[in-house]
Amino acid sequence: MNGQMELKIFLALALVAFSSAWLGTRMVLRILRRRSILDHPNPRSNHRIPTPRGGGLALVPVVLGLWLYVSIFAGSISDTWLVILAAVAIALVSWWDDLKSLSLTPRLIVQFLAVAACWAYAAPGGQVFQGLLPPWLDAAAAVVFWVWFINLFNFMDGIDGISGQEIAWIGAGLCVVIILGGAVTGLRDYVSPALAIVLAAASLGFLPWNWPPARIFLGDVGSVTLGFLAGWLLLNAATEGYWVTAILLPLFYLGDATLTLGRRILRGERFWQAHKEHHYQVAVSRGASHAAVVRVISATNWVLFACAVLSLVGGVAVPAAIAIGALTVAIVLARFRGAEPITVKS
Repeated sequence: MNGQMELKIFLALALVAFSSAWLGTRMVLRILRRRSILDHPNPRSNHRIPTPRGGGLALVPVVLGLWLYVSIFAGSISDTWLVILAAVAIALVSWWDDLKSLSLTPRLIVQFLAVAACWAYAAPGGQVFQGLLPPWLDAAAAVVFWVWFINLFNFMDGIDGISGQEIAWIGAGLCVVIILGGAVTGLRDYVSPALAIVLAAASLGFLPWNWPPARIFLGDVGSVTLGFLAGWLLLNAATEGYWVTAILLPLFYLGDATLTLGRRILRGERFWQAHKEHHYQVAVSRGASHAAVVRVISATNWVLFACAVLSLVGGVAVPAAIAIGALTVAIVLARFRGAEPITVKS
């Protein structure tokens, strides 16, 4: 496949994903309003008016439908059918949770079963932790990390626009790094970057509806399922040798969620319950607008994306990329929790 055809295919996939997600969200928004499926403000909310919840009902079918098409077209359906099926199961349970507020236990059971099945029967051949762990422990750690990523992604979906931009950066970053890394030599090699660009473009199609002030929220059906799909792509990238990229691209979410969880655990709090203690939420509570905070996070993700590309050089560029990315995230997190309000204009 030559470069010109490659570009046309990726542009076509991105256009279809973006436009389908945009139109689908518009349709779903009308249905949710008509049925009064709303997220009502509470003391832990970051919004002030009842807002339709369930944008994932538009986003998830678009992503999974195009993932199915790409997999069949490239002859790799045997590698992805179980992941698609598991995503459907997770989406259904998450939608039920949006409507009925399920307890934590059934949600975790479904997530662990879905992740374990995917890793047992559809995992790529490489090791996530680059041989530092024995194979059985590498697989177990990958499953635990994947479930944690699903939930941290859901935890972090707390202000308008935050998760749409995060998925867009992760998907686009994976696509660019894998192609630039030279791992694409045949049609089947295009599957991973194609799936990544579909995820990114669909998220961008949803983002105009979720940009502050949001007209619709992802809901658990969106945030949990997107976390599952993004986790799959990141773990696959790690097994293909792009472990630095797999760490750097979601590093802001990983850092904020992990530090906040650790802080709540040390204080003996019920860490699984909703709260407003994430670093970005603290910034909002101090008066920063949703748009201002999301722009800062997006700028941080731009740096992380650049660091991921830099890591492809190898040698000293790898620790340099990790150091720059980690320092950038640390500065932003500290800024969000600092004493002075954020001055980025909205």
